[in-house]
Amino acid sequence: MELKRVVITGMGALTPIGNDLQSTWKSMIEGKSGIAEITQFDTTLYKTHFAGEVKEFDISSLLDRKESRKLDRYAQFSVWVAKEALEDSGLDLEHENRNRIGVIWGSGMGGLHSFEEDSMAYGAGDGTPRFSPFYIPKSLHSMGAGHISMVFGLKGISFAVTSACSSSAHAIGQAFDAIRLGRSEIIVTGGADADITYSGIGGFNSMHAISTRNDSPETASRPFSKSRDGFVLAEGAACLILEEYEHAKSRGAKIYAEVVGCGMTSDAYHMTAPNPEGEGAARVMEDALADAHIKPEDVDYINTHGTSTSLGDIAELNAIKQVFGEHAYKLNIDSTKSMTGHLVGATGAVEAVACAMALKDGIVPPTINHEEGDDDENIDYKLNFTFNKAQRRDIQYAISNNFAFGGHNVCLVFKKWS
Repeated sequence: MELKRVVITGMGALTPIGNDLQSTWKSMIEGKSGIAEITQFDTTLYKTHFAGEVKEFDISSLLDRKESRKLDRYAQFSVWVAKEALEDSGLDLEHENRNRIGVIWGSGMGGLHSFEEDSMAYGAGDGTPRFSPFYIPKSLHSMGAGHISMVFGLKGISFAVTSACSSSAHAIGQAFDAIRLGRSEIIVTGGADADITYSGIGGFNSMHAISTRNDSPETASRPFSKSRDGFVLAEGAACLILEEYEHAKSRGAKIYAEVVGCGMTSDAYHMTAPNPEGEGAARVMEDALADAHIKPEDVDYINTHGTSTSLGDIAELNAIKQVFGEHAYKLNIDSTKSMTGHLVGATGAVEAVACAMALKDGIVPPTINHEEGDDDENIDYKLNFTFNKAQRRDIQYAISNNFAFGGHNVCLVFKKWS
C-alpha cells in the first residue's frame, strides 16, 4: 500500500520561555533561559529551589472558572496549546468532518497536581475518606486528550500515550502512523506535563537526578558541559497539527515541515540509566532514517535529548557517532533543554516544534550555558554543539531524539517544506 504524506500545518507552545509559539521560538533563537526560583510552593527544605515554570498563565480567557476547576494544570496546558495550534492551522472546524480529526496526546506524569492535593488533604484529615468527585478524572493521563476532544468537538481517534520523557514524541509518532495509514486526515498531537510540585521536586531530588545549582538557576541546565549536575525540571506543553498532505493542499494550508520518519526502540537495560554505549539510541536513529528513506549524511541538524546528566549526554553522543560516523562532525547538534529545562512528557513535542521552526527559518537554536574551559574529557568537542549562539543553516532534514526512564527511545525525522 502507498503511504500518505504527513505535514505540519499548525503549532502551539506554552513553555518557561514563552506562552505561545512565536515568543517561545524567539526566546530559543536568542538563547534565553526560562529557569528561575520556584513560586508555586515553599522550597526552603528542598535541595533544589528552582525549575522551569510557565509564567503568568491564565486559563480564564479560554475556560470559565467552573470549567477550569475540572482540569488539572497539565490538562489546562493541553487545551491552551491545542487552541493556538488549531487557530494557527487555519482549519475551519465548522466545515470539517470532525469524525476524521483525532487527538493523540502524551503526558509523563498526568494530573500530578490533583493527585497530590487530594492525597495530602486526606492525609492531613482524621481518616474520613473525603475526596473531590473530580479527583480521579483530573488525575488521569488520558484527560489531556479527552479535554481537547471535548472542548473542540473532535470525534476521531482519541487516546493518551505515556512513556515518561518520550511520551509526546511517541504520541507524534503514533499520529504520523495513523495519518499515513489512512486512519485519520488530521490529528492534534503533542503533550503536556506540570510536575513542579512537592512530590515532583522531592522525588527527583531523592534520585539525585536534578540540578542543585541554587546560586545560579538560569545557568543550571548545561548539557554537554563538565560542570553539569543533573537536569532542570520544567513544565509546559506543545501541540502540532498533523495533516494528510492532499487534504492540506486542497484547502491551501500553510505548511511548516513534513514528517517523514519515526523510530521506536527500547534499551531493555535499566530503570533510569541509559545503555552507556548508546545501543538503543543508535538503533532508534537508524530505524527512523530507514523509515524516512534517507541516509545519515542527509541530516543537517539533531535536536538531542541532551538533558544535562552525565550518563545521558555521553550515551547519546556515543550513539550519534556510531550512526553518523564522520558526518557527525558536519551536523549541528543542540539541546534546547538548556533554555526550557526538561518538560518531561511534553519535551518531545516542544523539541519537535523547535525542529519544524528551524527547518522553516533556517536557524539552529543554541545550547546555552557552556563556559570556556568547561570541557568533559568524555565528550568530543570537535562536534558542533551550537554552543551559546544560534547558527544560520539551510536545513533539509532535522531529527529529534527523546529517551526516557525505562529505556523508551523515540526518534522523529522532519523534512524542509518546499
